[in-house]
Amino acid sequence: MTADVQRRNVRVAAEAIGPLTEDHQVVIAHGNGPQVGLLALEGEAYPDVEPYPLDVLGAETEGMIGYMIEQELTNVVGGRARIATLLTMVEVDPADRAFSDPTKFVGPVYSKEQADQLAGQKSWRFKPDGDRWRRVVPSPLPMRIVEIEPIRWLLERGAIVICAGGGGIPVTVDDNKELAGVEAVIDKDFASELLAEAVDADLFVMATDVDGVYLDWGRPEQRRLDRVSPEELGTYSFPGGSMGPKVQAATKFAGSTGRRASIGALADITRIANGQAGTNVSISGG
Repeated sequence: MTADVQRRNVRVAAEAIGPLTEDHQVVIAHGNGPQVGLLALEGEAYPDVEPYPLDVLGAETEGMIGYMIEQELTNVVGGRARIATLLTMVEVDPADRAFSDPTKFVGPVYSKEQADQLAGQKSWRFKPDGDRWRRVVPSPLPMRIVEIEPIRWLLERGAIVICAGGGGIPVTVDDNKELAGVEAVIDKDFASELLAEAVDADLFVMATDVDGVYLDWGRPEQRRLDRVSPEELGTYSFPGGSMGPKVQAATKFAGSTGRRASIGALADITRIANGQAGTNVSISGG
């Protein structure tokens, strides 16, 4: 959770992604869960100050993480770098049923007594997380990348674009076309898939810390899926808190566009781009 650790991790990512920029246009999205949690914890140090809303915390983390990615990627690719980081709002539907059943854990853990007190004071909702309690917020589906035109404009001019970090800043649009931030967290995999479709990407890669999608994970008979169709992949079940959203996003992209989506290790990203590693999801399947 320190800046030095974050920077070292970003440097690893930049060194993996950098070679791709020689032959491909690249758009980068990223997560922000630990950073939002850190900012929420920092806010706890000011008990007399109303906590900053999640859309603002999301914007802060987009700037912080985007800055590190932009700087380290510039250091890796050198003089050919034209990189832009965009704060990215993502529209959600205020009628999304996620708002009536919040499930996304955010912020620190509390005792039951503390959680009940905060629920009364701030109208927050809590659910058990192990033997403690944590705040839960809605995780609505993304509908539209608000800044998609500037993103496309930058890509047309050869820029590497960093955007939609942490799933984007959740906003709603009213009948007067006015934007307003909402207390929600958008799943980064779903937002990245929407982004990939919106920029007409040839390939959608979700880089993670494992080398692909496994069936029977953790069992002696576990096996990695290599090439699979979206129809076949949709028949399997994966945990919602880990591989589930990635599988859903890959299935949607491949099924909607007819192009390839891949899930695999960050260290293998060049081989993934070449179709030589990871789990590759396409209409043709195996």
